[in-house]
Amino acid sequence: MQDLFQEKELPLPDTSRCRSVLVPYPVDKAYDYIIPPGLEVEAGDYVTVPLGGREVTGVVWGDGAGGVSAKKLKEAVQRYEVPAMPEVHRKFLDWVASYNMAAKGAVLKMALSASSALEPPKAVKAYKAAGRDVSGLSPQRLKVIEALADGIARRPSEIAEIAAVSAGVVKGMADKGLLEVVELYSSAPCRHPDHARRGPDLSEDQSAAAHKLCDHVKKSEFKVALLDGVTGAGKTETYFEAVAEALKNDKQVLILLPEIALSNAFLDRFKSRFGCAPALWHSNLTPAQRRVTWRGVAEGETKVVVGARSALFLPFAELGLIVVDEEHDPAFKQEEGVIYHARDMAVVRASMGGFPIVLVSATPSLETMHNAWNGRYEHLHLPGRFGGAALPDIHMIDLRADKPGSGKFLAPSLVKEVRQTLEAGEQSLLFLNRRGYAPLTLCRTCGHRMDCPRCTAWLVEHKARNRLECHHCGFATPIPKKCPSCDDTDSLHACGPGVERIAEEARIEFPEARILVLASDTAENHEQLTQMIHQIREREVDIIIGTQIIAKGHHFPQLTLVGVVDADLGLQGGELRGSERVYQLLHQVAGRAGRAEKKGRVFLQSFMPDHRIMKALAAGARDAFLEAEAQEREAAGMPPYGRLAGVIVSGRDEAQVMETAKALGRSAPHSSPEALAKGEGAGIQTLGPAEAPFYRLRGKYRRRLLVRADKNINIQKTISAWIGAVKHPSTVRIQVDVDPQSFL
Repeated sequence: MQDLFQEKELPLPDTSRCRSVLVPYPVDKAYDYIIPPGLEVEAGDYVTVPLGGREVTGVVWGDGAGGVSAKKLKEAVQRYEVPAMPEVHRKFLDWVASYNMAAKGAVLKMALSASSALEPPKAVKAYKAAGRDVSGLSPQRLKVIEALADGIARRPSEIAEIAAVSAGVVKGMADKGLLEVVELYSSAPCRHPDHARRGPDLSEDQSAAAHKLCDHVKKSEFKVALLDGVTGAGKTETYFEAVAEALKNDKQVLILLPEIALSNAFLDRFKSRFGCAPALWHSNLTPAQRRVTWRGVAEGETKVVVGARSALFLPFAELGLIVVDEEHDPAFKQEEGVIYHARDMAVVRASMGGFPIVLVSATPSLETMHNAWNGRYEHLHLPGRFGGAALPDIHMIDLRADKPGSGKFLAPSLVKEVRQTLEAGEQSLLFLNRRGYAPLTLCRTCGHRMDCPRCTAWLVEHKARNRLECHHCGFATPIPKKCPSCDDTDSLHACGPGVERIAEEARIEFPEARILVLASDTAENHEQLTQMIHQIREREVDIIIGTQIIAKGHHFPQLTLVGVVDADLGLQGGELRGSERVYQLLHQVAGRAGRAEKKGRVFLQSFMPDHRIMKALAAGARDAFLEAEAQEREAAGMPPYGRLAGVIVSGRDEAQVMETAKALGRSAPHSSPEALAKGEGAGIQTLGPAEAPFYRLRGKYRRRLLVRADKNINIQKTISAWIGAVKHPSTVRIQVDVDPQSFL
């Protein structure tokens, strides 16, 4: 009887079938699971596993680590029928996590950003003609038969559009057996780009650079090349030759762009060169588009992807070339979630994969130029514009002498130049990198400033929408009639210009001109932006007033004048890369002028015309400017001659944030002054804690520390040990920004 009441012992799991599985959550290790009999998995396979009462998707990372009782191990549920994540990609994700001090699972999440792609593709109902007698059919039904005469199966909506009939007509014919049902599957984009299609004739300099890039691809070895050319030099057509060579060798290609807005002009050029559109990858894609592209990349069918920084984490089956266009652009740095720099991570991905990478820019970053100067990167230079077009003349407007009128922001000389350009039937661009109508609204009675309740930031007035908006967290409120502080009526005053205010002034000065404001909040989606770019190219616009969205990547043959409203914007604030960023942006926007037969002119409005940046721009002395920047950075031990890492402490409880930051400050790593003086060991110092410039952001208080170290220090190991020794509340977040690009 006793045996009847004893619990029957189950056989222990076979630990030889134990595998580690990484899940896309903020965890720093893979968990062990038992693979049940009948389910065979290999490293890299996508699987479903139980986790905390749920079933989640994960990736088999390797053999089980062991150390866990076999009784406690859970079984994997299923394996997805999709190609395994390549080993090189798993190693890359591990490296990204380690270098950027991020959780491995959080990095994996970026590679699983289209989880529905793991499921088998779903069929879509389509129809083709059933081949039955069509005599006696109505005219509408005959139109449907004519639309399907080529034998190609089409979706009902497509048939209705081609035949100019209602969807009900198509359905009725299907019900009567006049149409045959066919199941269609969405095909992967960019499956058959034509690498043999002839591109435009290249100049001698372009041909020489293209030959070297193609040679790198043929050798299938890791090589970093900097393709450095003036604006309008034809850099895109040059590296397209390397893309064609990779496609010829049946390799996949990834082209990274800093902003998807740049893809509008790019797509037309790609289609012209290769006969089809590339696959796109960015945050504005629909789930269905992401699903089809992700699977096409994993299966090796999609050959070319053009995308934002997240495209780097797609699981390419046969990646053979990466191109980073506008490599200097700050948008390649992701500042939230997993903090990383896509350009730098792309170089690592190419190194691990053993294939070449091309960095492209008219204004390379100092880090990239430093690597070119010391021979780590091959430097390919295109000194002249394509087709013989001349570089624009750059002129300074001293706002201290050439003052705009009261309440105005355009200097009289710039107004005169715009008027002359209009009379010549040419286009002008007035550039101001500031959205909205005014960056600040204050009360003239009590001085109250309208700021964001969740951020340390002013609210930006958008007059057209009658709203004040925070460009950091999205908070918005109608413009009040009364001051919220002193209750005075009609006392709120807009201070400073945004593009809307410049447009208002331009309409007064040039009432007959056709004016277009081009900014991220006037072109809110791909279609709107495409339409605006089309209007400019078709000469339906006389004056463009734009932000940085117009500064690079666009070619407008009739645009001959560029006026920069506030060339000093960005010079204040003490940012490490502030001067470099201002130079790059102004150089890029100046490059929009005179890209065809007609000579371009650029006018920079400045209160500091003698600043070295303004002088360098006017003289075309880019390399001299970079060399001066390099000397300053080297003297201060700053990147690329030293290493930096930011430590950001944040939370909703201000007191907890301050106490945690102070605790970190007390134990921060420092080299002793004596050791530094004697040259003993490597130098490291920590600055802070201090309030972040945006002390409150999205409702969270923020304090920062900055670690500066010599290049031979393992800064990640040092910081990990330091932070790991400091206890802090779970409600306070400590985040590390390795190689910070901004200090906000």
